[in-house]
Amino acid sequence: MDASSLCLNNTNFAFATTVDKQRCIAKTISQFHGHLAERSSHFLGYHINQNCNHLMDLSPLLRFHINNIGDPFKESNLSLHSKKFEVAVLDWFAELWEIEKDEYWGYVTNGGTEGNNQGLLLGRDLLPDGILYASKESHYSIFKASRMYRMECQIIDTLITGEINCTELREKLFLNKDKPAIVNVNIGTTFKGGVDNLDLIIKTLEECGFSHDRFYIHCDAALNGLISPFLEYGPKLSFKKPIRSISVSAHKLLGSSIPCGVLMTRKGRITNNLSENVEYIDTLDTTISGSRNGHAPIFIWYGLKMKGRSGLHTEVNKCLTNAKYLRDGFKNAGISAMLNESSIVVVFERPLSREFIDYWQLSLLEKMAHVVVMPHVTVKMLDDFLDDLVQNREIWYGNGKVQPLCLAEEIGVSNCACLVHMN
Repeated sequence: MDASSLCLNNTNFAFATTVDKQRCIAKTISQFHGHLAERSSHFLGYHINQNCNHLMDLSPLLRFHINNIGDPFKESNLSLHSKKFEVAVLDWFAELWEIEKDEYWGYVTNGGTEGNNQGLLLGRDLLPDGILYASKESHYSIFKASRMYRMECQIIDTLITGEINCTELREKLFLNKDKPAIVNVNIGTTFKGGVDNLDLIIKTLEECGFSHDRFYIHCDAALNGLISPFLEYGPKLSFKKPIRSISVSAHKLLGSSIPCGVLMTRKGRITNNLSENVEYIDTLDTTISGSRNGHAPIFIWYGLKMKGRSGLHTEVNKCLTNAKYLRDGFKNAGISAMLNESSIVVVFERPLSREFIDYWQLSLLEKMAHVVVMPHVTVKMLDDFLDDLVQNREIWYGNGKVQPLCLAEEIGVSNCACLVHMN
């Protein structure tokens, strides 16, 4: 029996010789490495940066279990932690988002969902009878959190861009003026990359009679939290505005081989209901996850140090340029496509072939698909993708029996290239 077949049979594996076991394990890992390398070469549909080679320098740390249990600003009797790296990461984001070191609290999360869960939990604890307002294009974790925390949720319609419709938000706020408002603001929606107008949302709340102590704004900046600060004319994300918490994913633009992110809020928002002194770990428990990945803060810290603000600025501009290149390629080929201003998410018509979708690992929503132009996405990848799509469209639509779908309602008349609109 060869090594690969041996690994597939747990019973035989248990009785194999030590040499055969070692061969089996080595071959399985080698095959999986090849699988990952092959799939990464045409990975276009998700908000994950595959450029993680720099993290190989940290491989010696993998021999240690590193556990950042409890509050990042409190020591514990578990000394194998990386909290000094975690606090350094938080200080970096505090400077980016314009809040003083002694005014914020936060921690390194397991990703954007945990950041959203923690941010909304803080909002609900501060305003127990508050109503959650979120656009229909908010990340699914927002609605999951509303169910977990049993929060009343008002879902607001969106504009073509994917950003929240503030006219409808105003109407629903007026109808519920007797209850505080907890508002989820998307700084880059998952599918269209739409950015909610934070300043207009704040103005709407104030004009509807909500004082600053009667609303809580959580910013889901999973993707754009590391993009908008480097845009010359982009929307400003800052704690100088009356926002309460921000969540960002670090495995997206920055790049990480494990899911991770950052949650930041104003100090004083961690109430007695959400914190507890735990004697047997000798520290304060303030986070959802309790035991937390101690490697993640080091990965983030290393990436930020290696790239710096100038490096991130360069990567953002490269992604923006390549996203426009792809959008123009779609339009030149007569394919419906949309790219929001200062976005790296290009929306286009849903391909008809499951094989094509799986090969390029595309994310789908109804009649649409999208490409997320991350730092690992090269111009050659985009050219290969577009050439492949054009060739497949000749097969799908060449006989005239099937026509490309109309996307006017989804991405706007001016972006639709169906037979009716032909842009």
